[in-house]
Amino acid sequence: MPETTATELASDLGEAITQLPTYQRFLEAKEAVEESEEAQEKVQQFEQQREEFMLARQTGSATNQDLRELQAAQEELHDIPVMSEFLEVQSELELTLQELNETISEPLAIDFGEKSGGCCQD
Repeated sequence: MPETTATELASDLGEAITQLPTYQRFLEAKEAVEESEEAQEKVQQFEQQREEFMLARQTGSATNQDLRELQAAQEELHDIPVMSEFLEVQSELELTLQELNETISEPLAIDFGEKSGGCCQD
């Protein structure tokens, strides 16, 4: 029975998170980015440039100039008002979720959020 209760509480927590004003602002900001032609164009350009840089880095042909150009493209993307707003709200949401993680982890012998991430930890 305790596992069922924990599962129910986890479901309730997930539902409560979706009702947080920060989460609602996050969804609105995400939608604004998705609907912005300028942001989507810059995202595509940045992703293409990032992929090219990663390939160049793997082959050993990436230069510091390539890195500076990639960083400049990222700054241009982040300077778009809808993207800037999205990143700010995303950061606020991440802080809220980290606080919840700390509250959940307090009585546990492990860091709940870190262990539930699904990746192997050393």
